[in-house]
Amino acid sequence: MLHPIDPADPLPPVAYCVPWVITRRDRTHPVVLDAGREAADFVRVFRDDVDHHQVVDLWGQVLPGETVELCLCASDPDEAVVSIAWFRQLDGREYEWRFVI
Repeated sequence: MLHPIDPADPLPPVAYCVPWVITRRDRTHPVVLDAGREAADFVRVFRDDVDHHQVVDLWGQVLPGETVELCLCASDPDEAVVSIAWFRQLDGREYEWRFVI
């Protein structure tokens, strides 16, 4: 339902853009770029290998402009779902983003 906007109401928070850009030139070694303006803290990457065992990579802090190559050699690229989890320094919240190859 529509309602009038009250100019006295506080503005809604600006949406946080996911900082990751994936380059898929090599399907088994995609490159992950932190294209954000701030460091991502305690970055972890989760995925399943071909035996359906969960693999966790601990990247630590990833700085703006930094790239990390992800090795999916033990995964089926057609079935791989990769999850990246991280914390923002600005608000201390944990975020998660998933992508497929």
